Amino acid sequence: MLESLLRIRRFEERCVELYSAAKIRGFVHLYIGEEAVAVGINQALTSEDAVVSTYREHGHALARGIAAEAVMAEMYGKATGCSGGRGGSMHLFDASRRFYGGSAIVAGGLPLAAGLALADRMRGQNRVTCCFFGDGAFAEGEFHETANLAALWNLPLLLACENNLYAMGTALTREHAQTDLAMRAASYGMPAWAVDGMDVEAVEQASRRAVEGIRTGTGPHFLELRTYRFRAHSMYDPDRYRGKAEIEQWKDRDPVNRLMERMRENGEPVDEELARIEQKITEEIDHAVEAAEKAPEEPVENLLRHVTSASTGPVS
Repeated sequence: MLESLLRIRRFEERCVELYSAAKIRGFVHLYIGEEAVAVGINQALTSEDAVVSTYREHGHALARGIAAEAVMAEMYGKATGCSGGRGGSMHLFDASRRFYGGSAIVAGGLPLAAGLALADRMRGQNRVTCCFFGDGAFAEGEFHETANLAALWNLPLLLACENNLYAMGTALTREHAQTDLAMRAASYGMPAWAVDGMDVEAVEQASRRAVEGIRTGTGPHFLELRTYRFRAHSMYDPDRYRGKAEIEQWKDRDPVNRLMERMRENGEPVDEELARIEQKITEEIDHAVEAAEKAPEEPVENLLRHVTSASTGPVS
């Protein structure tokens, strides 16, 4: 878990450098600070389970096992990217990993996740679909429609709400009359509870409990993962809606540092392992950047590839 946390952190830090150098363009939403959520939940999922993500999904993709090289190439918009260079930062897909996006639409992944869960149930497959979304998505109708249908149809769906206290620049307290999201989700008749999203072990334990419950046929479960992003909403965001003191207070609960401190307390050789892990990750990301720089762009003649017309079917 420590290696996975650090891989996400270092990947995102490199993305800051590359974006500042205009190597990566478009919108980029960093996951720094929230790594424990992606890592902890993926510990409880199998390769047969499905994951539906949001526009802040680099960490989800890496924790799911998608290679840094494929993710970085997608960030560059290159043909070797996991989405062929067509999606960029907000649309990472890998069907072989059952990782179904990446969606730029707030709450847009929730109905899709319900559909995947319904398909598995109808086919008699004991698989779980995990859908990540934020506290802003909780305020959208798609969440409430999905939660209602999931509970009504007893779908094998894990609703993972990453509550980082801000929907873009709108504070949770300015958007929700009742800020206990787990309590509100429970009103749909599903098990729901809040988790310390800055503690990877707490996330793992809660996720295993939820996934085990879903697999036994008890229907959807909801986790409110109380976390915090250390960076702005996106690279374009001036981040003027919160104070520096608040950010520093949350940084005292940095999920990477907390896990290392706990490992030291348990007598584990974390410091000896740290240098090896950091070197491995540095080499991995260096290779990913080098490969992305050299990778080809999609040929212009492939412009209509994968484009579908409602009347005629696939264009090319």
